[in-house]
Amino acid sequence: MPVHRSKSEKHDAAKQLRRDPYEVLGVSRSSTDQEIKSAYRKMALKYHPDKNANDPKAADMFKEATFSYNILSEPDKRRQYDTDGFEAVESESQELELDLSSLGAVNTMFAALFSKLGVPIKTTISATVLEEALNGRVVVRPLLLGQPVFRKVEKQCAHFYSVRITEEEAQAGLVCRVQSSDKSKFKLLYFDQEENGGLSLALQEDSAKTGKVTSAGMYFLGFPVYRLDQTINSMATAKDPDTAFFKKLDGFQPCEITELKAGTHVFAIYGDNFFKSVSYSIEALCAAPFTEEKENLRAVEAQILSKRVELSKFETEYREVLAQFTEMTNRYAQEMQAIDELLKQRNEIHASYTAAPPMKRSGSRSKNRSASKDENEDGRVRDKKSTTRDRPKKKKWYNIPLKVDKRKAC
Repeated sequence: MPVHRSKSEKHDAAKQLRRDPYEVLGVSRSSTDQEIKSAYRKMALKYHPDKNANDPKAADMFKEATFSYNILSEPDKRRQYDTDGFEAVESESQELELDLSSLGAVNTMFAALFSKLGVPIKTTISATVLEEALNGRVVVRPLLLGQPVFRKVEKQCAHFYSVRITEEEAQAGLVCRVQSSDKSKFKLLYFDQEENGGLSLALQEDSAKTGKVTSAGMYFLGFPVYRLDQTINSMATAKDPDTAFFKKLDGFQPCEITELKAGTHVFAIYGDNFFKSVSYSIEALCAAPFTEEKENLRAVEAQILSKRVELSKFETEYREVLAQFTEMTNRYAQEMQAIDELLKQRNEIHASYTAAPPMKRSGSRSKNRSASKDENEDGRVRDKKSTTRDRPKKKKWYNIPLKVDKRKAC
């Protein structure tokens, strides 16, 4: 006879079968963010549902790899897992990345609706685009330094550009920036060139609203430059304004690549809108003329790092004071209720000091009310009768007298 297990038992069994995220992705605990990203992308490309439509084992591997990456890709969750294991990571709050190219029209509409309502929707690059790049089946256009290009890319598609730099330009630094005037969503990508001529994804920067445009940039300036990943802890920050403030700088992390060597480098623009194409401009610049800007950027980012440390300490103080304030507010409400109850009891005791029988006020009041109500109704009836009597009778249309002018002959 088969044994039926409850949902909680199945959930506990699934928890026990979970593998270590580092083991799933095939990386060590000391691996860098870039190594974890590369390992995940290779697995996602290998086991993606688009390539393995009728393979349930591949689907399970894809889910397991995505679940593991969601833990290890965020600094807080990775730190919590390293300290306390799966118990410290809430599986219900894991944010899956959606491949919009694999969604149907209905699911895409729902995702777009939730995004409009403020629900954070993380998207990933189409597996088809990554596979074509890895196999060297993409068209790469040259992009000259200092000459912006204006184009339009379709949703869930990519335009590839190659930038060639000399040894001097590499030492001075390279900047690649993309803007969209219609506030479209896109991803700026940087690819490593494989020995077989293919391209493997190395860096990814999601567009963000900056004033009246959306923009993204990559800065290879020879020193650690930081990027702000606004998708980290997006679900938690959407629920709690305090968390949104204190976790705002959690996604401020150093870029994996700080400088480029002389030679050809490949960038791409990926259209990340739900339905429409993306109009954009892309520009690659040598950082040699921007010496002052480089120093200002380094100084400002150093201040942001120190502010992140201060914010962490301030959060601890804020939470303690907030807990005390909440406790005082609850006590205030309880004391107010207790005082009102005591005063009520005091008034009842005062009222009990009497030898007179209790007054029946409700009966007389109801009689007076009913009598006045009857009088009002009688008055209304009389008024209606008098108004109907005094009102002149309207003549019917067929009783209208016709005046005939006798002076005119008929």
